[in-house]
Amino acid sequence: MKVLIVGAGGREHAIAWKISQNEKVEKIFIAPGNAGAELLEKAENVNLSNNIEEYVKFAKNNKIDLTFVGSEELLVAGIVDEFRKNRLKIFGPDKKAAILEGSKAFSKDFMKKYGIKTAVYEIFDDANKAKEFLNNWSDFPVVVKASGLAAGKGVIIAQNHDEAIKAVEDIMVDEKFGSAGNQVVIEEFLDGVEASILSFTDSKVIVPLLSAKDHKKIGENETGLNTGGMGVISPNPYVTDEVFESFKNDIMNPTLKGIQAEEMDFEGVIFFGLMITKKGVYLLEYNMRLGDPETQAVLPLLENDLLELVEYSFDKKLSELKVSWKPLHSCCVVGAAKGYPESYKKGDVITGIENASDDELVFIAGAKFEDGKFKTNGGRVLNAVAFGKTLDEARKNAYKLLSKIKFDGMYFRKDIGNVK
Repeated sequence: MKVLIVGAGGREHAIAWKISQNEKVEKIFIAPGNAGAELLEKAENVNLSNNIEEYVKFAKNNKIDLTFVGSEELLVAGIVDEFRKNRLKIFGPDKKAAILEGSKAFSKDFMKKYGIKTAVYEIFDDANKAKEFLNNWSDFPVVVKASGLAAGKGVIIAQNHDEAIKAVEDIMVDEKFGSAGNQVVIEEFLDGVEASILSFTDSKVIVPLLSAKDHKKIGENETGLNTGGMGVISPNPYVTDEVFESFKNDIMNPTLKGIQAEEMDFEGVIFFGLMITKKGVYLLEYNMRLGDPETQAVLPLLENDLLELVEYSFDKKLSELKVSWKPLHSCCVVGAAKGYPESYKKGDVITGIENASDDELVFIAGAKFEDGKFKTNGGRVLNAVAFGKTLDEARKNAYKLLSKIKFDGMYFRKDIGNVK
C-alpha cells in the first residue's frame, strides 16, 4: 500500500510515523516534504508545489492508494473534490465542508443556525462599520478575528477600545494577514480554559479522540504573541466527564446535525476548539484537519492503527469501531528558533535527536536535512514528546528529552502542562 501525506510540519511527521506502523504500508510519500522522513524507513519526501493538479498527477503516476491531508490550505482550495473527480482515494473534507475552517464568518453563522453553543458575535466586511460597532462596545476584553486562514495567528484579544480599533486596522486596513482579513468577526471574550478535541467523522457519526490542551502564546503563563502552538498535553485535565457530556450535547451532536442538514458528505477530521468557562462549554472554532501540535501528543496514545479509523470512515462504519487508548499521559514541548513568532534565523545545526530513547519521540517541524545533518529551517523547529503514568511524570520526561537536543538559540516554554 502506498500513502501520500499532504503537508510539511510536525503534524505530518507524526501522521507518517503512526501510519508507518501498519505492515501493509510499503511506502509513504510526504509532500511538499518533512525532514522527519529521514527518521522513517518507509518515508520519502516529494517536493510538490501548492498546485492541486500536481498532487493529482503524482497520485495517478505513482498509484497512490490513499492520500491523507494534514494541512488546511489545500483542503479549502478543494483538493478533495479534484481527487474524487479523478477517482483517487483521499481522506479529508471537500470544499463545501472545509469552509467551516476556511471562513470564520461562515462557521459562526453555521453555529448560530444549528444551536451550537458559541460566543456572541458580529461579522463585518467594512473596517469603518467594524470600528463604529466597537465605539458602542463596552465589555472588554473583546476578540477580533480575521475570517480567513491565517496559520492560527489571526485572532487578537483586545484589552481595551484602542487595542480593538488597532486590531481592525491591522487586519482590514494594513492587511496584516492578507486576504484572510477581508472580513472580521468581532465576538465576546470568553474567560476560561481552552481544550482541543480532535475527532473522526464519516458524516454519519462523529468519533471524538482523546482531549488535549494547547499552549498558544509564546511566553509563559500565556503571555506575548500568538503562535501556532508551543506545546500540548493529553488528556486535558480540565475535560472532566461533565465537560465532555456538555461538549457532546451542546456542540458535537448539533454539529453533526448541521453537517447532515447542509449535505456535507465527507470522511475526515473535525477539530473542535473549545473554551471551558464557569457558564459552560463553548465552541471557539472548527478546524477541518488534525491540529498541530495536538496530533503529536494524541496519536502516540492511540492503540488503534490510524488507517483502521480511516478505512472505517470510508466504509461509513465508524460507529462500529472501538477506539482504545494507552493508559498514559503525553506531553509535547515545542523547541522554537530564537525570535519566533517574529523574525528568526535559519540554518543552525541541530544535535541530539538521535539521543531519544525508545519511549521518547522527536517530531521534526521547521527543519531540513542537509549534508547529513538536521538544520533549523522554520519557527517551530521540533517537538519533544514523552509519556508518563501521570501528567507530572510526562512533563518531566518531555523536558528531560528536550535537554538532550541542542541548536543555537533554542527557545521553549518551561510551563507546558502546568495545571493550576
